[in-house]
Amino acid sequence: MKKIRTRSLQWILVRRLILLQAATLLFFIVLCAAALWIANPRLLIDNEAAVAAVKDAVDRDKGGSLIVRETEELAAFRRGFPNVWYIVRDDRGQSVRSGTIPAVYTKDFGGLLGEADHATIGFSDEDMRPEAYIENASTRAGAVRIIAATQSSRQETDGLEINISATVEVARYPDGSRNWERALPALALVIAILLLPIVLVMGATTLVTTPAVVRRSFAGLVETVRQAARIDIGTRAMQLPVKHVPQEIAPLVHAFNEALARLAQGYDRHNRFLTDAAHELRTPIAILRTRAELLRQEPQSARLLHDIERLSHLAQQLLDHQLLDRPSDQREIVDLEGLVSRVAADFAPLAVEAGYDLAFEPSPDKTRVEVNVPQIERALANLVRNAIEHGGGVGTITIAIDKAGGIEVRDEGPGIPVEEQENVFEPFYRLRPQSRGAGLGLNLARQIALLHQGTIRILAGSWRGARIRMELPVCL
Repeated sequence: MKKIRTRSLQWILVRRLILLQAATLLFFIVLCAAALWIANPRLLIDNEAAVAAVKDAVDRDKGGSLIVRETEELAAFRRGFPNVWYIVRDDRGQSVRSGTIPAVYTKDFGGLLGEADHATIGFSDEDMRPEAYIENASTRAGAVRIIAATQSSRQETDGLEINISATVEVARYPDGSRNWERALPALALVIAILLLPIVLVMGATTLVTTPAVVRRSFAGLVETVRQAARIDIGTRAMQLPVKHVPQEIAPLVHAFNEALARLAQGYDRHNRFLTDAAHELRTPIAILRTRAELLRQEPQSARLLHDIERLSHLAQQLLDHQLLDRPSDQREIVDLEGLVSRVAADFAPLAVEAGYDLAFEPSPDKTRVEVNVPQIERALANLVRNAIEHGGGVGTITIAIDKAGGIEVRDEGPGIPVEEQENVFEPFYRLRPQSRGAGLGLNLARQIALLHQGTIRILAGSWRGARIRMELPVCL
């Protein structure tokens, strides 16, 4: 089955933000262009504004002479630009001057400027003479030519001035109307040229900043994921923190916590049921054993006792499974030799009764482990009981320990086939269906070893019988 590849939220955000920014910018430009086209405004810089103020003030006196009245608009402009100057000429040769006029602008500019509607006169960057604006205007005094500027010299600049000039000329038909069929492709190209660098810069910025923003925003979620990865059967009651989780993800974490709580409650109910059932079984089993022992010694009586013993062993193993829920703070550091020797002494009479010799091989070095003692004793007891059950009733059962924290239980029976060596650790799996065991002993031993960060495995070699090794971490 093909594994489903999840999408990265980080790159989804990057792509969508870039597209959103580009669309927003394009919409803004189109909106501005439409507004400018509808309003058809004329933007005035300072010099053009000076000409506009003067133009509205041009008039003639009663004698027909050219004059410039001091209108409110012109007076207000003078207050804003105290260095303003202007020259107004008409076709009769009359002129009106005001302000400090640079000498270059007192000359006649010839016929070309006389035919132009308006023009900006400028000089090189090294020239101290200021720019001026000239316009052929229609006024109350008739057609006049106005030259004006807000400065008499570039020395009058207040520190820094920025002049921005933009001219957009649209193709026209012979009657003067705009030819948009020719203008629109060029206009689209200009907009694309202006828009592309902005989109690239915004996209690059988004590409760099979005991953960092996403990582920072989801830092709390990463820690929550780490804690979720540590949840197992022993920490099933754990609740994931929600404090630093993004608000959009918090409902998912809450739902997960509620699911954990329900699972923990269900598991606890299941365990209580098993415990209660096992305890309830022990009483009738004991009564059955007592009554069976009072029967006459017949083959059927021996078989009945055998079945009762098997049932009793199953009830005990169900109770042993509840040992797995003991908290890790009940562990203590003990000498491994002393722990194993006690279990070996307990099982020595049972082994002799079954026809075995029981040998204990201690380690020459002292080995200390931190364990839950009842759990390790129960795991080792299951290994020894398994050897007694399946060892063939002959030979020696050996319990050996070493300085690496290993405990080996060896027998001289038929052994465990290689293809069955993993199956025997499954719950309720029995290598020989007619055996007394319930198939829980090795499974319980493995779970206890895993709870102690240890291992348990069946060793392979040329020896006779089975060798099962449980290895626990050693205290340094």
